[in-house]
Amino acid sequence: MEGDATGASCAQVMNGLTGRLVDRTNGGAPLTFLPIAALKQNGLLQTLMAGGDTPTPTEEDEELEKARQEWEALENAHPALTEDASPTPVISFNEALQFFQTSDLGGLLKNIQPTVRRTGLAAVTRFLFGPPRLQRELLEERDLVFAIAQCQVDNSQAVHMRVLQTVYKRLVGSKLDCPRYGGHWESIGFQGMDPATDLRGTGFLGLMHPLYFVMDPETLPLARDIYKLSQHPTQNFPFSVMSINMTRIALQVLREEALSKECNRRQQVVGVLNDFYVATYLHLYQLWRNQQKTINDSGFVLKEVELFAKKNPKQMLRRLEVFLKERRAGRIPRGTSPDPQAQHPSPTLAEQGGGALMEQGGKVKEMHFTGVCDLPLDMEGEARLI
Repeated sequence: MEGDATGASCAQVMNGLTGRLVDRTNGGAPLTFLPIAALKQNGLLQTLMAGGDTPTPTEEDEELEKARQEWEALENAHPALTEDASPTPVISFNEALQFFQTSDLGGLLKNIQPTVRRTGLAAVTRFLFGPPRLQRELLEERDLVFAIAQCQVDNSQAVHMRVLQTVYKRLVGSKLDCPRYGGHWESIGFQGMDPATDLRGTGFLGLMHPLYFVMDPETLPLARDIYKLSQHPTQNFPFSVMSINMTRIALQVLREEALSKECNRRQQVVGVLNDFYVATYLHLYQLWRNQQKTINDSGFVLKEVELFAKKNPKQMLRRLEVFLKERRAGRIPRGTSPDPQAQHPSPTLAEQGGGALMEQGGKVKEMHFTGVCDLPLDMEGEARLI
């Protein structure tokens, strides 16, 4: 998808109202929106929508007839909210999690793969030198995480819709609901008009993680800083697609049991995974911002973040802890994020040679940033993404 959302004016449908929506995250010019409902004020469209006498389309009227048909199809599929409609209440992470805890996920639990399958020497090496296994009392919580990662967005579930609305509204600073489908989802970094199409690799967990990110008062400023950077004129990137990749990486680190020690220490899985997701996104943000990365570097950056996260999970979590402590103390202003590795920036793809090419296994492999779960895995056994 195109990544040049710069915080300029964009068309949106919001509660059937015309007005101006202030982008509180970027601190720049306010975003304007003109709902489709406002187009009814146009005399020609108003006549057409009223079902009055309409002339047979002539050669000159083909475009108008086409516009009428598109409007009718859009209104029937995604009716705009009325002025009297109350905004959907935001939902906390715990409330959304409780919904899944009390749902019947038995069918999904049958299909999960919570650990990497190893055989032969790999299994022996893992037993002798690998990280500790997750304690038995935490296995049910771990399996719940992987079941949520199998769950798809359901338009008939009010909780699912509230999660979508909450992520959007908290990220952009809006109090108004937005339609289930539309270009406004692209403005926060999904690849199309339906966020659900981007969640094939992480399921609903790909929405639960950003929900946690924007609903925790300590991490919300960081989420908005990252969103602001994603709208940068030259350093822009798709915020939500990148977020889903952070969830994918966190799931894989959990599956490889690299988080088991911390989970055992804290006696929880969901909380550790949430923090690891935020820590991974923080690492990417620092690298992207301080090393002046652009969308052309995305394949290499994602691979670098993934490898670092797998090898240094404890360090990742510690960096997040220090970052939040420094911000609480006021030593890290909004919009800045010192990176201890900034003095040794990683090479860009062009500096490696071959433009957007990477050496892998002796073969030159072109890296594309086309969505989620496209990056190859360097893993033992038969591990696979969800």
